[in-house]
Amino acid sequence: MIKPNEIQELNLPMIAIRGVVILPHNEMRLDVGRDSSVRALIESEQFDGNIVLVNQKDPIIDNPKPEDLYKVGVVCKVLMKIKQPNGNYKVKVKGLVRASVEEYLQEEPFFMANIRTLPSISANTEKEMALIKMLINTVVENADILFMMPREVISSIQGNTTAEKVSDIIAFNLRMTENSKQKYVEMLDVNERMENLLVDIEKTKQAAQIEEKIAQEVKKNIEENQREYILREKMKVIQDELGERATKETEIQKLREAIEKAGMPEQTKNKALDELRRYEAIPNYSSEANIIRTYLDWLIALPWSKASEENNDIKRAEEILEAEHYGLEKVKERIIEYLAVKVMTGKTPPTILCLVGPPGVGKTSLARSVAHALNRKFVKVSLGGVKDEAEIRGHRRTYIGAMPGRIIQEMKVAGVNNPVFLLDEIDKLSSDYKGDPASAMLEVLDPEQNKFFSDHFIEDPFDLSKVLFIATANYLGNIPAPLRDRMEIVELSSYTEIEKYHIARNHLIPKQLAMHGLNSNQVEITDDAIYKIIRSYTREAGVRNLERNIGSLCRKATKDILTQKHDKVVFTEVNIKEYLGKEIFFHTKSGDQNVVGVVNGLAYTPYGGDTLPVEVTYFKGSGKLMLTGQLGDVMKESAQAAFSYVRANADKYNIDDKIFQENDIHIHVPEGAIPKDGPSAGITMATAILSALTNRKVDHSVGMTGEITLRGRVLPIGGLKEKSIAAHRSGLKTVIIPRENERDLEDVPEVVRKELKFVLVNDISEVFEVALL
Repeated sequence: MIKPNEIQELNLPMIAIRGVVILPHNEMRLDVGRDSSVRALIESEQFDGNIVLVNQKDPIIDNPKPEDLYKVGVVCKVLMKIKQPNGNYKVKVKGLVRASVEEYLQEEPFFMANIRTLPSISANTEKEMALIKMLINTVVENADILFMMPREVISSIQGNTTAEKVSDIIAFNLRMTENSKQKYVEMLDVNERMENLLVDIEKTKQAAQIEEKIAQEVKKNIEENQREYILREKMKVIQDELGERATKETEIQKLREAIEKAGMPEQTKNKALDELRRYEAIPNYSSEANIIRTYLDWLIALPWSKASEENNDIKRAEEILEAEHYGLEKVKERIIEYLAVKVMTGKTPPTILCLVGPPGVGKTSLARSVAHALNRKFVKVSLGGVKDEAEIRGHRRTYIGAMPGRIIQEMKVAGVNNPVFLLDEIDKLSSDYKGDPASAMLEVLDPEQNKFFSDHFIEDPFDLSKVLFIATANYLGNIPAPLRDRMEIVELSSYTEIEKYHIARNHLIPKQLAMHGLNSNQVEITDDAIYKIIRSYTREAGVRNLERNIGSLCRKATKDILTQKHDKVVFTEVNIKEYLGKEIFFHTKSGDQNVVGVVNGLAYTPYGGDTLPVEVTYFKGSGKLMLTGQLGDVMKESAQAAFSYVRANADKYNIDDKIFQENDIHIHVPEGAIPKDGPSAGITMATAILSALTNRKVDHSVGMTGEITLRGRVLPIGGLKEKSIAAHRSGLKTVIIPRENERDLEDVPEVVRKELKFVLVNDISEVFEVALL
């Protein structure tokens, strides 16, 4: 039986404790896990649940010896013990009295000690009363600062009247280290204990005040980045708990490896690694993290140094171009020249081609064929309607949703740094308040600059010098002069009937048959039928409508084969009307009679050439010149020049001057609903005027084209190839052309040159000699 107020010598089991300090008059819960401690706890049952708890000097030591323990501990009563599944015990004890260890009776398998109890000493009662009153008042005023659980402590000390109990309860709960509390275990004098408590309480109050002051100053002066740092550190701990940090570390490692393998220039690589370090320090949920990640993904995805292996076999390239496109010799020749220079020098020539021609002549498909012939990747950007400079150069990363421009985007799609890059419809670029994309294209298409092309999003230079740029346009005049100056212009004229026939026979018909599940044994389209479609059902520069009509025939053939059980469907010039309906277009045929005042002119249209008869008559009037047929300003001026030449040379051609004074002269160009313009009908109108005024007939087998001056000189014209084909189609035998157009005769198909007689003239008088009878 333990008597706290008497000195007793007892033999009791002992447990070495660490991390906590027990004092008399207090209850405490602790975990008992060391084998020696568990054995001592069990042995305490033999001593009515009494046991001695002594603190270790060094809590790190797992198997303490007597010298590792303090000399004074506390005799405690085991109130409750609960055994855990792992063999440990959860124990609740109550401190009874201080005790000094006189002798260790045994150390194994647990401590057994001879102890002497040390009751508290209370000497000066008056001083004691004053100290306890002061202590309680101080504690009540500062409980929130002094204790972890201030309410429970206040309740305990107010319910106890003795100084001994109050001092032990306060010392046990006071916020201080275990070594500081150990002195209260060893301190027997109650007044001394309370005096020390007042000192320690004052130290704690001062420390709390200093901490509060520091906290306020830190809170006042802390910067946003410091706050972020604290939050990041806390976030790291949270991420560690959730397992997210390991995921991001894996992601960072993969990004770093991808940057190393991307083949970037050293400057760009260093910048990417800097951005990666920023990304590593920013939480995943931050909007800045998403911006940096997107930027890094773009840098990694771009083909900085990856190139496709090109075809250097010039003959094979020629074979591919010939197999995929009929005609277009100038373009094919230019591509072969490009390949030859590359093979000879071992370097990529700075070539930027611009294919200019009417719609449907194969500009886009030709660019694909070039890529095929060179064994390069093919990418395309349609520039029609683009009016924002950012479409070309991209947006800066500061904008939400920023992305690179179309050039960089397509380079990513290509996956190599040497694709064939088609800039489609470059003549249809426009501009507004957001900038001028045509000006942005200057850097892209300048061989001296595009090696260091700068996209606003990527920021670092990207090398476009190995790219073969091919631009297409319908009208050269819409391309700004500085941009046009950077490109090599290759003009594609409209296809002739002969070229359309070969394209249809060699390309379009096989393509449409395959698309409709047919073959040449099931469907046949005769040559005459093809020419019939070209002349009567299409009027275009290219072959798009021709392909649509062939596709229509294939669909109808499929229907006939399935519904009427035909083995083969043959389309001829005769029966094609049954399938395609009535004829839509008509080409002018030359007359079979020589007539006064009617001359066969030759015209060039975007859809090819055509004959253009010019009619002249005169009647009583006041000498006016009348022009009809929806003529443009240039054509009207050309008619005025022809009329002035004939009137000025009236005596030379035996024309009475009174005819001009007493008659009105009417020039008409049939098909008045169709606008007409250009100077090339000048000699045609002069011949028709002279024929009408002299009553001389015109040879109906003669066609002509050429511009006339007031002195009668015949100037060169354009579109001779198309006009010659139109003359051949219309049944003409002779064509009068300016002598300066002799160089263009080589462009005329050989079959046309053989069947037409070309008369070269310098002066209008030579025209009259050939045309007038």
